[in-house]
Amino acid sequence: MKILVLNSGSSSIKYKVFDYNSLKELLNGEEENITEHLQAVKKLVDKLFGSGIISNINEIKAVGHRVVHGGNFFTTPTLITKDVIEKIEELCSLAPLHNPANLAGIKAIQKHLPNTPQVAVFDTSFHTTMPKVAKIYPLPFEYYEKLQIKRYGFHGISHKYLAQKGAEILGKDIKELNFITLHLGGGCSACAVKGGKSIETSMGFTPLEGLMMGSRCGDIDSSIIFYLKKELNLSDSELEEILNKESGFKGIYGTSNVKEIEENCLKEDPQAKLAIEMFLHRIYKYIGSYLILLERVDAIIISGGIGEHSKLIKELIEEKIRKFNLKLLQIKTDEELQIAKEIKALL
Repeated sequence: MKILVLNSGSSSIKYKVFDYNSLKELLNGEEENITEHLQAVKKLVDKLFGSGIISNINEIKAVGHRVVHGGNFFTTPTLITKDVIEKIEELCSLAPLHNPANLAGIKAIQKHLPNTPQVAVFDTSFHTTMPKVAKIYPLPFEYYEKLQIKRYGFHGISHKYLAQKGAEILGKDIKELNFITLHLGGGCSACAVKGGKSIETSMGFTPLEGLMMGSRCGDIDSSIIFYLKKELNLSDSELEEILNKESGFKGIYGTSNVKEIEENCLKEDPQAKLAIEMFLHRIYKYIGSYLILLERVDAIIISGGIGEHSKLIKELIEEKIRKFNLKLLQIKTDEELQIAKEIKALL
């Protein structure tokens, strides 16, 4: 029996196939530049048969999906039903760049594998262990009670995997360890993990808050939004576009390609240097605050496309934390494997 895991984006679908018993990875790939999820999933299913990984559709015991926002509805991996789909749809306004694409993958599997159980694993669920003091914004309290406005946090699947892998590398029980995990990719987030549980994270009500990212601004003074709206006569949708798709590295340097920015930084390009320094400055601010919250940190873990591949950023973080006798672990994240683990535990 096999587990198929999909990580569906707006223009690509990453996938992995695992043996159900051993969770050994059997196949991985990505359908890129897709215009229609239904067609992309059909192509993916054909590849599974063509590869010889499966000879019968019934060999797929379950299909798992990364779903970014679970809101207050979902705190654990959940079998997908009509009601679950409706609730994920309700949450699309809170993760407009992610939940719609996640849903498209779910609906495509329903079409091509109608009798196969599907499981949603939510990025927000790992952060449900955060205490109220970390979750609640200092807004009128009724907004938290009635509108469910709070810090949800994201990249939880990755942060959970990194903490577990970090404990494995250190050869200690995760319940005895404290980590600061940094998922640094197109989207970036930090997490304070105490005894295997999230107690604070940088992303908030949506994936926009926190660290500087590829094209997202992260933390800014919220009054800037009102100022821009007035001065530039911008609509709400135009502002949302700027904050999510035209800011971060792209806003500072004109591209979200960190490899290119890093290369130009090493060539003493002042704007590239500024972009890298801004990115690191915000990371250091979060590390510093999490050191106080955790009181003891066994390791800082970096991962994601930038964390795994940027030699410059790794070296600069390492140099900074060395002064505090902190250990840096560079770990390749595996959200799909973590999802497979969650599915096996659920089934």
